[in-house]
Amino acid sequence: LRQVSDLSDFSRGHWLRELLCRGEEPSHVQSSPDGQHLLLLQKSRPPTLSRVVAFQRHSIAGADLERSSQPPQPPLVGLLFLQRPVAPDSWVLAVVWEHGRTEVWHFVVAVGWQLLQTLELCQGARARVVSVCSQGASLVWCEERPPLGAHSDMRKCAFRFCVCARALEVGEQGVRLGAVRIVLHNSPEYQVLASPQHVFLVPAAAGFATTSKFLLIWHPEKAEFTITAPSAGFIHSKVLRSSSESDFRKLLLGSVGLLSGFAPLDIHTSTVSNSGGLLLVSTKGSVSIVEPDGTQRHIFDLEGSPLAQGSPVQLKTFGSILACVLTGVLYLVDQNTGRLVEKEVLSMKEVHFLESQGEEDSIQLLSQSGIYSFSFSKPEDSSRPEPCLVEMVFEEACRYYQRRSLSSSKLTVEKLKKGGTFQAPVVLAAILQHSLHQKQKPARSLQDTYAKLLSTVSLELQSYMSLELLKTCVVCAPESEVESYCKELVEQEVSRILQSDMDKDNLAYLNSLFASFPKAAWKATRSCLQLQQNGDGLLVARATPEVWKKVLCQPQLEEVGQNGMVPLFELICASFLRFKPKWLPSFVELTQQYASSSWSYSSKEGPEGRVPLYKRALGVLARKNKHDEADEEMELELLLCSKRPKAVLQALHLLIRLKQWQRVVEVAEKFSKLSPLLNKEIFITLLAEFAQHRELDPYLDRLWPLCPAELTASDILTMVLQHLPHSQEDPVPFSSEGNQLTVGLLKPLLQRVVQRPSIQDEMYSDALQSTTFPPPTPPREH
Repeated sequence: LRQVSDLSDFSRGHWLRELLCRGEEPSHVQSSPDGQHLLLLQKSRPPTLSRVVAFQRHSIAGADLERSSQPPQPPLVGLLFLQRPVAPDSWVLAVVWEHGRTEVWHFVVAVGWQLLQTLELCQGARARVVSVCSQGASLVWCEERPPLGAHSDMRKCAFRFCVCARALEVGEQGVRLGAVRIVLHNSPEYQVLASPQHVFLVPAAAGFATTSKFLLIWHPEKAEFTITAPSAGFIHSKVLRSSSESDFRKLLLGSVGLLSGFAPLDIHTSTVSNSGGLLLVSTKGSVSIVEPDGTQRHIFDLEGSPLAQGSPVQLKTFGSILACVLTGVLYLVDQNTGRLVEKEVLSMKEVHFLESQGEEDSIQLLSQSGIYSFSFSKPEDSSRPEPCLVEMVFEEACRYYQRRSLSSSKLTVEKLKKGGTFQAPVVLAAILQHSLHQKQKPARSLQDTYAKLLSTVSLELQSYMSLELLKTCVVCAPESEVESYCKELVEQEVSRILQSDMDKDNLAYLNSLFASFPKAAWKATRSCLQLQQNGDGLLVARATPEVWKKVLCQPQLEEVGQNGMVPLFELICASFLRFKPKWLPSFVELTQQYASSSWSYSSKEGPEGRVPLYKRALGVLARKNKHDEADEEMELELLLCSKRPKAVLQALHLLIRLKQWQRVVEVAEKFSKLSPLLNKEIFITLLAEFAQHRELDPYLDRLWPLCPAELTASDILTMVLQHLPHSQEDPVPFSSEGNQLTVGLLKPLLQRVVQRPSIQDEMYSDALQSTTFPPPTPPREH
């Protein structure tokens, strides 16, 4: 950390130092795009008093800028630097006041600050701007529109805010405002934060609990809103096709039920990163980023106790490095890996980040004593840092041993490296360093035990290196080749996950892969399960038992998020329905065969102990957007392939409803052989249908042999009489319709039942056929 300026190279530097030393810290510090100007926005108490002061370096002469407001004047709301399209290197400053008045200033060398034009953002005289940002060539702001009749209860007029946008064009002739565009009306209060392509709407701290459970992301080019509750994994997007749909209540229609069950957002500080994401700091010190698509990724946890509401947290990104200042401590974190790059205790507690012109490896800080620069680039002659993979080994080992430790003390990477208790991560790190550096410098000799382990994991190391090479190809490839590389990358990732533990994070990752790259994920699944047809046209799978167990894994309900995350079995079934639907029943049958061989039928640990596999496959079929006749046929096949009595009877009733009598009889003949109980249920069902109509008459010669042995003639007649159709008219002996049941149709069945021997006769047949009764006494033995 080195000092680059003591503020003396700024105009009125002594006053700038005095302002910073007074203890009234500026609420906003901003430097111009060229780094030559420094602007301080101060809001003192009462909050209606505000002042903005501009300082420029001595090398640029010109008049100074100072604007302040005192009651009854409205306070300042924001300072925005806007690029001029006619001259990309030039810019103007927009000073926005609470009542919507906007002053556009520009700086002319040797002349100073000049007011270009004064504009009115808001259309209503009673409107009040609460937050403003610039997105491209437009200004986006949230304004309060008080109702005409002031309510004493503010809850009745909670949705009195409106988010608006307006193009602002700075040309040679002056400044011109475009028409007001209503982005969202009848909404609660939001803080608007802009990235290059999106605008984040963060609920105000004083908002209601019901509306502080989610964020809104506006995509101007698509006219689309994304509703996201990051902690709950909820994401929903909606395109606004007309201005009538920009109402806040209509936007949430359809999501209120889910959103009401979520916890309120925990946001202490929010800002936009240079990559376009929204950086959030919770009151617990957790730093995360919300991407423009609504997904959230955890980055880092700040040390110390929970953050108080008034304690300031400074955030800024420099390239891939996230800089954070909290209570005089500077944290530098790699945004991509979440790894702490540097931690520096500063001698000054109150600092502000400044723009670093063209330098992504250094940070400029403004403090009371001057401007300091902190460089986090490694010197060229420094020793080669450890690869990220080696660092990940120790981090994962920390989590692994911490979960299994009975001690309350926290295990850190430094303790793991220095202590000699745990040798496994040290050995693995040594092997990885040897392998990863082998191509870049002469290989170092390994111990004999390490060399043996290296030969064991050499294939895994080769797979990792090829995967890293493929990722590099994806990043560096032209746009025409990216898709092919992505497919290959997805296939390798799916194969890797199926070989590892199927935890919650891996399952969520698989869901995203199947959603983003369905065809590549389908190919990878076929390859891992080794699915193919044999010579008889039957589907066979040669997957290992470990892969089958991951396929059959069904997580608990609380492990499945609100974002639609589904188990792996359901993902594979959905892929079958999309790419190879005729294979789905065979796949379910194969999966059942493996489950029955691995777990007992009644085992609650097995997949059949919770929800049967055929029901899980039917659930996937029911979630299809469009249904047709092929889906009914698929439902039949899934029910029948399970061979479960209830499923077979359900399929039989479905065929009866569809009046496919030929298939009804075929199913009855095939599945009656499975068990006597199922045979009896099938026969009773078909006998009831036979009593009601004459559709089964052509198949009676195939139906009567299915009659169970325990049914008597009286049982059959009783069931027939119970299921005879009820007629409104008096019965007549001979009906002209010809659809009545006659004794002649039942005669072959009754004769068959009467003529066959009863069960009791078969039991005592040997005794009844004896020539003498009682039997003769057996000869005695001497």
